[in-house]
Amino acid sequence: MGDLVLVTGGSGFVGSHLVRMLLERGYRVRTTVRDLGDEAKTGPLRGLAGQERLEIFEADLLRPGSFGPAMDGCRFVFHVASPFRMPEKIRDGRSEMLEPALEGTRNVLGTVAATESVERLVLTSTVGAIFGDYVDVLEMRDRTLSEEYFNTTSTLENNPYHYAKTVAEQEAWEAVRGQDRWSLVTINPGLVLGPSFTPASDSGSLFLMDELMRGLFFYGAPNFSFTIADVRDVAEAHVRAAEEPSAEGRYIVALPEMYSFAQISAVIRDAHPRRYLIPRHTVPDWAVRILGPRFGLTQSYIRNHLGVRFAVDNSRSRTGLGLAYRPAAETILDHFASWAQARRT
Repeated sequence: MGDLVLVTGGSGFVGSHLVRMLLERGYRVRTTVRDLGDEAKTGPLRGLAGQERLEIFEADLLRPGSFGPAMDGCRFVFHVASPFRMPEKIRDGRSEMLEPALEGTRNVLGTVAATESVERLVLTSTVGAIFGDYVDVLEMRDRTLSEEYFNTTSTLENNPYHYAKTVAEQEAWEAVRGQDRWSLVTINPGLVLGPSFTPASDSGSLFLMDELMRGLFFYGAPNFSFTIADVRDVAEAHVRAAEEPSAEGRYIVALPEMYSFAQISAVIRDAHPRRYLIPRHTVPDWAVRILGPRFGLTQSYIRNHLGVRFAVDNSRSRTGLGLAYRPAAETILDHFASWAQARRT
């Protein structure tokens, strides 16, 4: 408590929750945004309780050394900043995904190496650094997702977000070897859902749920499922990963079972029966194969994800970090309430 820490990407979906949680626990917090003049990004942060212990810096993932002033004197660094977009929204995998993730991580790693005060770097990765496509998990032991694997199938052409996060995480593990001044822990969350208090966030998970709740799938939801994590649990995992001296390696943060569009929709409809645009049915798989390309889904993506489910081993986060997960219904309904509130304002 009272330690000085840095959160990169503090205006993002996860980063903003992490900043708030750290302030609530008494830390002195520095965070970075790309543009200090962007009130939509900085305004919610400046309104947080404890904001007298918050400093906001301007930094660019692609500008070497730009994190130096913010990191100077910090004990813990949380590298959260990295764009997340769903596959169908990515047009140029290299410039939109790979360069910000990899070069940004290199930039932060270089500054950590040059900043004597830093003891631990907590890196926000993703379960996508463990698998490329869902079918990859079916080849894992007991068809269960666990931290022992690395994604070997994604490329710039096939799921560039997963590829970018994989090479960025591997870069970090390579950098930490051969020195003992600072340690590295990675948090690998599933699809992050829950309430958002920064409306300017462009997280892919918010985009995906917005499509569902606006009625894009009104006539039926495709049979896609997701590993999900509450944004507050993800933030909690980051803090515990920094504070727990024995924390090491990778930690999956996700519920043990996947949730489909249909299951998510059922949770919302049960609580809000008048929300008529929330789908009540699942689209037959054959229809998704025909119509999916019209929505930016390739046949390869459909083949490797449609109808595929697997178990998630989150035991390391529960035993090593003491993480207690919120129920999926709470996460989904809080996400929906936040979305509905934002549309009213």
